[in-house]
Amino acid sequence: MKRYAKWVRNKFRFIMAIAIMYQFLGCASSPRYTTDQSAKRSTKKLSTKSKVRPKGTSRKILKGVSSYYAEDFHGKLTANGEVYDMYGLTAAHKTLPLNTICRVTNIKNGKSLILRINDRGPYVKGRILDCSYGAAKKLGFIGQGTTDVKIEVIEWGDGEYMQHRDNPN
Repeated sequence: MKRYAKWVRNKFRFIMAIAIMYQFLGCASSPRYTTDQSAKRSTKKLSTKSKVRPKGTSRKILKGVSSYYAEDFHGKLTANGEVYDMYGLTAAHKTLPLNTICRVTNIKNGKSLILRINDRGPYVKGRILDCSYGAAKKLGFIGQGTTDVKIEVIEWGDGEYMQHRDNPN
């Protein structure tokens, strides 16, 4: 009987050790959510390189139809490598350099805001911009789904992707 009790006690300790190990592993953050190295790097790129316009370019103004994207992409990686936040103020454009800063104006109601291009798209014919859900809400076209917009490039982006490393060292 003592052997059985000892075996049960050891099995219980083993199971508890495994449970504690899983608890610690579950608390570890994913490398793409770290803010130490990647956030500093992306801020530096925006503040230094993006102020210089590409040669032969001037302030660019585009007009066309914009749509928005939301839940299906929330939490997934965007084209520039950051995690998509549907409540953020970002947008997708087919050709503008990534990290470009634009003023987007809803032509129908006059509302405007400043967005950053962090993704590629839209992939629907006839549309020039895909706003995040948060941007579409502020621009006032959630109910319609699409709207006519004017896009003014304020600051040209560097077109670079975020680098994610598993080991921050």
